[in-house]
Amino acid sequence: MQVYNNPDRSRWAEILRRPVIDTVWLEAQTQTILDAVQQEGDAAVLRYTRQFDGVDPGSILVTAAEFDAAEAAVSEPLKAAIAIARQNITRFHQQQQQTVEVIETMPGVRCWRKSVAITAVGLYIPGGTAPLFSTLLMLGIPAVLAGCKEIVVCTPCGKDKAINPVILYVARILGITKVCKAGGIQAIGAMAYGTASIPRVAKIFGPGNQYVTCAKQLVSKTGTAIDMPAGPSEVAVYADADSDPAFVAADLLSQAEHGADSQVLLLATSAAVATAIRQALDKQLATLPRREYAAKALLNSRCIIMEDTGTAFDLLNMYAPEHLIIASNRALELSDKVVNAGSVFIGHYAPESAGDYASGTNHTLPTNGYASAYSGVSLDSFVKKITYQEISPEGLRQLGPAVEVMAEAEGLVAHKNAVTIRLQKINNHVI
Repeated sequence: MQVYNNPDRSRWAEILRRPVIDTVWLEAQTQTILDAVQQEGDAAVLRYTRQFDGVDPGSILVTAAEFDAAEAAVSEPLKAAIAIARQNITRFHQQQQQTVEVIETMPGVRCWRKSVAITAVGLYIPGGTAPLFSTLLMLGIPAVLAGCKEIVVCTPCGKDKAINPVILYVARILGITKVCKAGGIQAIGAMAYGTASIPRVAKIFGPGNQYVTCAKQLVSKTGTAIDMPAGPSEVAVYADADSDPAFVAADLLSQAEHGADSQVLLLATSAAVATAIRQALDKQLATLPRREYAAKALLNSRCIIMEDTGTAFDLLNMYAPEHLIIASNRALELSDKVVNAGSVFIGHYAPESAGDYASGTNHTLPTNGYASAYSGVSLDSFVKKITYQEISPEGLRQLGPAVEVMAEAEGLVAHKNAVTIRLQKINNHVI
């Protein structure tokens, strides 16, 4: 972890820069695979799965027998934990449902907006070194609540040709039956273009590595919507003298263990705080099963010492972290200073892990600085907001003249005529 002591603002952009890759090369390679999937369908999906994952899944779609076997393989304690998470996530997202409110903007002119579910959505669930069944909870629950008619899940299978049983168990309890043994770029392409086995969807959700992120961004240029530009996961922690070094170290490592391309940022209010946390980091890192991944992530991470609170939060807002933990007795007060973050964890007993799994908030969040403009996934992500207007003859009589004047001022005579012809009929008849 690289350490910076009260860096000048002129250096912030350089210090906060995320790891970068050759995007030209990445986009070219990704586009080649997407093109093949679009042209060849299932055959390309299976070919690239064999090439990149080293496994031939045989069939792409998960069978009923595989769902049965998966449910039997999940332990009862894990099922109980998932039930708690499902309950909390459902409760939080249910409250995001909005009732239709009709606004009469002037007599006879009624306007309203209604949420309508996206018909078909694709959920990408990372597999690989850490099969993220929690992501299926985070995406599947709001998709079901929104009323999406077609929900397609794509996730890589293991060398045994099977998908992690917990992922299949979660899919089953949510009522999702279409689960596909496909990951990476080929899965994104399949959901964007459709194949014989994988239906085409209107919007793709889910985090992934740099290849998945690139694929999502490329298909978004050709008509398939995506949730957000989400890349490798990240966390920033603000720690002052009140913080518990062991807590903070555990939070940093919980993010670092995702993979070598994850990034963690520690903003400490003094050198003493930073030293205590780094010592706790070293101690805990040595005990982790995934310490190799975490150690590599820490090489790309930063420790910034900054005594002034206002300046510290200026820097954090510039970084716009996916996750922000405020480890302070004043955490609630300090949270008012946050304007750019995907999700904020307030106080000593709100670890990021709680949001990742079971507190109720969604863990699919903007990364790579996109939290300055994007929100995390919510119920709104799975619906379109359609506006409606209903205008009575008397309403158009009052509103129409203003529309005529404005249309004429813009030189759009047909727009004006669409009103004029109606007003002529209205004025020639008794309303």
